[in-house]
Amino acid sequence: MNTQSTSSLSGKRVILLGASSGIGLATAKAAAAEGANVIIVSSNQQRIDNALTELPAGSKGYAVDLSKEENIKAFFETIGNFDHLVFTAAENLKLNIIAETEIAQAQTFFNLRFWSMFAAVKYGSKNLNPGGSINLTGGIASMRPGKGWSVASAICGAMEGFVRAMAVELAPIRVNSVVPGVIQTNLWSSMSQADRDALYQSVANTIPVQRAGQADDVALTFIYLMKQQFGTGQNIVVDGGTVLV
Repeated sequence: MNTQSTSSLSGKRVILLGASSGIGLATAKAAAAEGANVIIVSSNQQRIDNALTELPAGSKGYAVDLSKEENIKAFFETIGNFDHLVFTAAENLKLNIIAETEIAQAQTFFNLRFWSMFAAVKYGSKNLNPGGSINLTGGIASMRPGKGWSVASAICGAMEGFVRAMAVELAPIRVNSVVPGVIQTNLWSSMSQADRDALYQSVANTIPVQRAGQADDVALTFIYLMKQQFGTGQNIVVDGGTVLV
């Protein structure tokens, strides 16, 4: 394998699921700046169209309801071969202590964040070119859960185990994940602006880097995972030092 050529994103085809905003869009921009041909996927056509205005000419976008396995399967059956897959799709979680958690509702939170990701790996891995990679999104809730984070922690823990299993099963495809801390994105849009600002300031006051994360911080990590050729089965923490304090 020519490592020099495979470690470049120039001319590579990168598919990003959940990329009409936030971390996914930031990663699409970063990959495009590295010369990649990016394809963004999200559930809403208007958001896809808006995102495409921020990407280079020739970038493509598809509206796909990623909560349904059959839609994911159909997408990968028609999209052709590609070099890198990035999965950042997520919805707002409702956090609650276990005594007040409705189990049926908690189960639905796994649909997009875990099972849709599972389906993307199942159907997308068949289309990856040699030297390609799969890059998923976890979270530090599995390592540093707060009160009321039982569902989030369980999802993130399941993701980390899945990454290691797929790195073995799908080898030599590289499978890794990025594990962010608190990042300033629309993930927190269910909160009021005042509550979001208070959250970000609280984070800044307590972690070593003294600020909440930005989508670009996480995007850089996805770029690294796509370009490097010797790491697999890793869950890379990008949290400003949150798990340390």
